[in-house]
Amino acid sequence: MDVNATTERQTGSPSVSPSADGRTPIDKSGGRVRGMFAEIAPRYDLVNRLLSGGIDVRWRKLTVQRAPPPPPGGAVLDVCTGTGDLALAYAAAAGPRVRIVASDFCRPMLDRGEEKALRAGRAIEWVEADAMALPFPTAAFDLVTVAFGLRNIADTTAGLAEMARVCKPGGTLAILEFSLPRNPVIRHGYLWYFRHLLPAIGNSVARNRSGAYTYLNQSVEEFPDGERRAALVRDAGFDRVDQVPLTFGIATLTVARRTADGAT
Repeated sequence: MDVNATTERQTGSPSVSPSADGRTPIDKSGGRVRGMFAEIAPRYDLVNRLLSGGIDVRWRKLTVQRAPPPPPGGAVLDVCTGTGDLALAYAAAAGPRVRIVASDFCRPMLDRGEEKALRAGRAIEWVEADAMALPFPTAAFDLVTVAFGLRNIADTTAGLAEMARVCKPGGTLAILEFSLPRNPVIRHGYLWYFRHLLPAIGNSVARNRSGAYTYLNQSVEEFPDGERRAALVRDAGFDRVDQVPLTFGIATLTVARRTADGAT
């Protein structure tokens, strides 16, 4: 399953809130997150396909269908791109005159993405950037996307505010992120897999000593879900927020429109 790296200011402390069950909030500080994803970069795609059974590829295809690329002359920004799977999906679907930009703060992950784009012959701009201080002009993109990375930003509100800033009024935001199933039986089985089997397999196959796949399940359980997530998107300056549960609710696609007047 995907645990795309994200970006974060290195001078600040992580922004965390207590989890629902009272557990100590996880550490999302920049140094820890960057080092963690740098360590798993070499086997990142292999582990994702193994743990998800390839279903994450279908989720990205659905994201492109529900939030299609803009017409020629338009621009797409994929924030927290990791190794660029979603950016590559948009590059494959968009015409040659659509600008595709992929940003992340973990250089080894970006390097993997660049290698994949070269092999596929896709024109993508790869930018090492802080998700809470994106180095792009205001209203520069018709579509802003983030797949499995929003929950990793230390300050979710600041990250969404930056996505709103660089998105054109009337433009689209698409968030593909893990969520917790509502059905109690499915939820129980999913949480057992997420808490026990997935970390053991992921950390072993990725040869990871920093607990990246333990972090994965903890970050998902702590992250706002459902209406709480939709409210964060609205507060950032988006409306027409549509949430689509995927595969029994283990992931959710959120698609929203940047308010026409650009107000936040």
